[in-house]
Amino acid sequence: MSAGAIVIGKTNLDQFATGLVGLRTPYQAPRNPLRRDLIPGGSSAGSAVAVAAGIVPLAFGTDTAGSGRVPAMFNNIVGLKPSLGLISTRGIVPACRALDCISVFALSVEDAWIALRVIAGYDANDPYSRDRALGVLKTVSVGVRLGIPLISQRLFFGDLRAAADYESALGLLARMGFSLAEVDIEPLSEAAQLLYDGPWLAERYLAVRKVLEENPKALHPVTRAIIAPGKSIKASDSFVAFYRLAQLRRAADDIFKRIDALILPTAPTVYTCEAGRSD
Repeated sequence: MSAGAIVIGKTNLDQFATGLVGLRTPYQAPRNPLRRDLIPGGSSAGSAVAVAAGIVPLAFGTDTAGSGRVPAMFNNIVGLKPSLGLISTRGIVPACRALDCISVFALSVEDAWIALRVIAGYDANDPYSRDRALGVLKTVSVGVRLGIPLISQRLFFGDLRAAADYESALGLLARMGFSLAEVDIEPLSEAAQLLYDGPWLAERYLAVRKVLEENPKALHPVTRAIIAPGKSIKASDSFVAFYRLAQLRRAADDIFKRIDALILPTAPTVYTCEAGRSD
């Protein structure tokens, strides 16, 4: 408010920010304004839909494993995930408190950046806040090295159009003068998998433990099935995963010694709401 923005309201999302489809909600799911039969993406579905539909020029959500970027893609808008700790998360309902970020939805990169400049900053009352300098928005210089996955790692689940569009985008970047280099992204994929198949499920469980224990039927069935196993994760499992994550971070450092940025499809394909609800 002090920066001049007017808060319009709050938006719908995948319950407890668990999901990338936008359908796992006890309320009516937000509708994709581009095609009503397609999923809106999640978890911050309502925020993306509100911007795409022209209700607001920008909105906020969260992003732990794609909850900001995925709905932005499905609604053809800009989704910005900041570096961890750049924006204070004090006051939000956490999904994975140690990993959550506030995401920004906007109609342009410039608008997203303006919002980021306003809300970024160190918060001494948020233990996960980091005192990080905010860069400057500028034109990318030619010669920047862009990493792309090995051909065997470009997964589109049979969506030939999405695969062709990705290849077309790579061709455009090459013609613009960027250097493209194939890199093995398996360490990054393995790290991502830890979030849903590893001990970080215990962190999700902590966020909703009271509801799960006192009123489990209040959770969407899929959400409950994902989070509930987090109760049985052992401390020893957590340390095994922490050690492996440290190894994967080192592998990621090696990848980024060769490149300046990764060019990846935000999501490999898109599904209809009917398909999303049936699976």
